[in-house]
Amino acid sequence: MSPAVIFNIHLALGYVPWLLCFAAYIWPRLRSMEPVGAQRAIATLHSFRFFGLVFLIPGVVGPELAPGFAGFAAYGDFATGLLAMLALLGVKRPTIFWPLVVAFNVVGVVDLVGDYYHGVLLDLPGQAGQLGATYAIPILYVPLLMITHAAAFYLLARSRRHQPATA
Repeated sequence: MSPAVIFNIHLALGYVPWLLCFAAYIWPRLRSMEPVGAQRAIATLHSFRFFGLVFLIPGVVGPELAPGFAGFAAYGDFATGLLAMLALLGVKRPTIFWPLVVAFNVVGVVDLVGDYYHGVLLDLPGQAGQLGATYAIPILYVPLLMITHAAAFYLLARSRRHQPATA
C-alpha cells in the first residue's frame, strides 16, 4: 500500500473509535448536563487547539509540507483555541460566554473543513510523510474535534428550543 492510501485509511478510520467512544461514554454525559456545563466541557477540549501551531515548526514537519495547508491549519487551530479559552474565562457571564461558544465552534468547523479542503487540493495524502510528528493530529485528534463541534451545535440548538418564549 502506498503512504497516500494508508493516510486516507487512517483518516477515515480515525472517526470510528471516536464515534464508538463518544456514543457510549461522552454523549450520554453531555446530554444529561446543564447547557453551560456541557459547552464548558467541549470548550475545555478545544482550548488545547493552540497546539496546531506545531504545523509551523521546521523539523517537526517536513520542509516540503505545503505552506497553504500548514498555515491555514496552524492559525485556524490557534484562533479556535483562543476563542475556547476566552469562553471558559467568561463562563460566569452569559452575555460573554454564549457568543464565544458560538464563535469558537464556527471558527473551529471552518478551520477543520478548510483543512480537509486544503488537504485534498494540495494532495496532503501524497505528502503524508511531510507531516512528521504531526501525523497523529489529523488521524487521532481531528475526528474528536469534529464530533464535538457537531455535538456543541446540536446542544446549542436544543437549549434554544427549551428556552421559554419571551414576551
